[in-house]
Amino acid sequence: MASLDSLNCQRSLDIDGTIYHYYSLPEAARSLGDISRLPLSLKVLLENLLRCEDNATVSVFDIKAMVDWQQERRSDHEIQFRPARVLMQDFTGVPAVVDLAAMRAAMAAAGGDPQKINPLSPVDLVIDHSVMVDQYASPGAFGQNVDLEMQRNGERYAFLRWGQDAFANFRVVPPGTGICHQVNLEYLARTVWTKEENGQTLAFPDTLVGTDSHTTMINGLGVLGWGVGGIEAEAAMLGQPVSMLIPEVIGFKLSGKLKEGITATDLVLSVTQMLRKHGVVGKFVEFYGDGLAELPLADRATIANMAPEYGATCGFFPVDAITLDYLRLSGRPEATIKLVEAYSKAQSLWREPGHEPLFSASLELDMGSVEACLAGPKRPQDRVPLPLVSQAFDDLLALQLKPAAGAPGNSLVKHDSQIYKLQDGAVVIAAITSCTNTSNPSVMMAAGLLAKKAVEKGLQRKPWVKSSLAPGSKVVTEYFAAAGLTRYLDELGFALVGYGCTTCIGNSGPLLEPIETAIQQADLTVAAVLSGNRNFEGRVHPLVKANWLASPPLVVAYALAGTVRIDLSSQPLGTGRDGAPVYLRDIWPSQAEIAAAVAQVSSTMFRQQYAAVFSGDAQWQAIAVPQAATYVWQADSTYIQHPPFFADIAGDPPHVGDIHGARILALLGDSVTTDHISPAGNIKKNSPAGRYLGEHGVAQADFNSYGSRRGNHEVMMRGTFANIRIRNEMLGGEEGGNTLYMPSGDKLAIYDAAMRYQDEGVPLVIFAGQEYGTGSSRDWAAKGTNLLGVKAVIAESFERIHRSNLVGMGVLPLQLRAGQTRKTLQLNGTEKVTIGGLDGVSLRPHMSLALDITRADGSHEEVEVLCRIDTQNEVEYFKAGGILHHVLRQMLKS
Repeated sequence: MASLDSLNCQRSLDIDGTIYHYYSLPEAARSLGDISRLPLSLKVLLENLLRCEDNATVSVFDIKAMVDWQQERRSDHEIQFRPARVLMQDFTGVPAVVDLAAMRAAMAAAGGDPQKINPLSPVDLVIDHSVMVDQYASPGAFGQNVDLEMQRNGERYAFLRWGQDAFANFRVVPPGTGICHQVNLEYLARTVWTKEENGQTLAFPDTLVGTDSHTTMINGLGVLGWGVGGIEAEAAMLGQPVSMLIPEVIGFKLSGKLKEGITATDLVLSVTQMLRKHGVVGKFVEFYGDGLAELPLADRATIANMAPEYGATCGFFPVDAITLDYLRLSGRPEATIKLVEAYSKAQSLWREPGHEPLFSASLELDMGSVEACLAGPKRPQDRVPLPLVSQAFDDLLALQLKPAAGAPGNSLVKHDSQIYKLQDGAVVIAAITSCTNTSNPSVMMAAGLLAKKAVEKGLQRKPWVKSSLAPGSKVVTEYFAAAGLTRYLDELGFALVGYGCTTCIGNSGPLLEPIETAIQQADLTVAAVLSGNRNFEGRVHPLVKANWLASPPLVVAYALAGTVRIDLSSQPLGTGRDGAPVYLRDIWPSQAEIAAAVAQVSSTMFRQQYAAVFSGDAQWQAIAVPQAATYVWQADSTYIQHPPFFADIAGDPPHVGDIHGARILALLGDSVTTDHISPAGNIKKNSPAGRYLGEHGVAQADFNSYGSRRGNHEVMMRGTFANIRIRNEMLGGEEGGNTLYMPSGDKLAIYDAAMRYQDEGVPLVIFAGQEYGTGSSRDWAAKGTNLLGVKAVIAESFERIHRSNLVGMGVLPLQLRAGQTRKTLQLNGTEKVTIGGLDGVSLRPHMSLALDITRADGSHEEVEVLCRIDTQNEVEYFKAGGILHHVLRQMLKS
């Protein structure tokens, strides 16, 4: 769309004879006033508004509001942001493409042109979440896991191949290539984007939204982007702007440099703890300070990656010479690099030494103060210094009313002619995995070097440890080979298992049967150590209650130790072949050794590995693809089903009215994650989803995961609130996805109770504590809630993406006033709830609504709650029944 350019700020750059047109921030400042100290992340938003000015979604008043932000350093002004592109991974991408296919079907059924349903912005979907660690610690593990992946996911992959052909502006990166965020960092992103418009080449900042919360990783490359729900991403694909309030921006000043032996992982866990303590939910974080000159691009990406863990919308790093160095190293064309430098300097988006923008608040960290650490055992913000990990684990046992360190639970295990004792604290999973660290050559090389020194000392991993290496791209295995480190990782059991998101997403695969039996029989509390970003309960493996985030070299070290009940800073990892104890300090590589290994990474590696990135292997290319504008749904498919969301789209929008006599489906506590609401991992045989699959002829061995079945609403609605670690306070806080059906008080699976209520026409609500919906940007957490018949979620506070997703699915998010909780209201689940003031005509953002609670004895209590529909656009989405319903109705009208 061409801008009105009311400020007359379009200018051009000549770079080696190519003319690039752009909307100049310095020229706009002549009319708007000084913006020299506006945070650089907000300058990117300002450029977006200048370029998209149309007097409908963007006016000059919106543009001025960006500049006026500097007065209070916060704003309640709503703006419409149009990202340059959209990034997806397959767990969230498949349901998004299913929705697009369903919208095409609905458009055709309503007499419209189905080909109107097409991405208007470029979309890249990277298949990276489907590989599972079935085979490990063997040279053939990678090939075997890929074969299993293709067998299990053939239907899904055929559907995506159809989508790649059927939709314009839609590319698919095949399985076995890498993790979407690392592929984005190493190949897809450009830092400055270009497109042809009205016969001119337009240059503008590379921006995006992604259907994975760790989309934020790309902010390390000076690309502004963040995770949104699949629902929001689909709307962005279809030309809808992302509605948002101009955010507060928290400055994070970095100074000094990391000490010898301290990794980027230690730094990011320290930053995460600081920012989570400060409180940055819904805010931008912008890193600044002269310490950035000491921070390699890969370290910046590691910090930016974990923005969801510290709670921010994004963690932005400005463009500078280090950005250019990385673009060059990763094989970007020289023309792109020249454009990035010239454009960033012309727009004052280039980091200058000593520059201090205006921020809503600031924090500061001397990187020289960072110490070795892990995070856990249940939350990524709970940083624990390395010497205190053993004590932190014992504290967890104490909370579980287990014996103290002197008397651990244990069980004998017999496997492969070995007999060993499995104890509380045993490390049963050690995984070098996840986009956070596998994109960072320094920590990966450190792991390889530590493995080399350990093998040379005669150490081996403990036999009960399931070890794995799942890099984020093929470049990693290439530089391991170039540095001569692959064989040492292999020898310790860290053989390549796949290129994708494995343990971090819950695709850990099974433990050895004798180990699983021992854990269950002795009720052991065992541990996982992973180089990931997520360690919530039940996420990594259903039998592993303590999950620790650590740097890749520490993952290797804990595999050697075999337990987290050890102080690695002072106790030996094991005994060397010479009979002497071997300490972590004996095998920890120096910074000089790491730097020498990292020097093996070359731009040739990137260019070779990404030369045919969209082609795929022979199995991918052999998939049969139907040629049709609308998808031919298969009634017997257990992976892809036609969702019911748009069944009545040709009729009038649903009436928005008061909610009367709702029953409480669940009473939930604080920090309920989207994993609790919509698990991604294991499907239990006796769960509603397991029963459904069994009834449809699927053997338990072929259940796959919830994440892989997100294209089937029948599985996903049965899996909603089915996490084995969720605690419903209606049942005294016992674990598992059950509830009490009222008024009988029968204990049922949440899905089964919801279906009974639905048959009776009874609406439902959920009550929860603080930070409801933290974690991954999982659209099924909102879709499943909708399909269960939940009309409102009433919580003390919401995570940003999930709140937006609830609105996007027509579920009302309501926030209790300060001082009010489900406990102060003395709720037990027997109550009925009425929500008044919802007349569709008067609905507005942040309005107060009346919550009337009728108790079992007939008594009433009325409290005021805050409507968390935050913008006027969201009001329109909610009134239409959801964001995609709104878009589809608009298309049908046109």
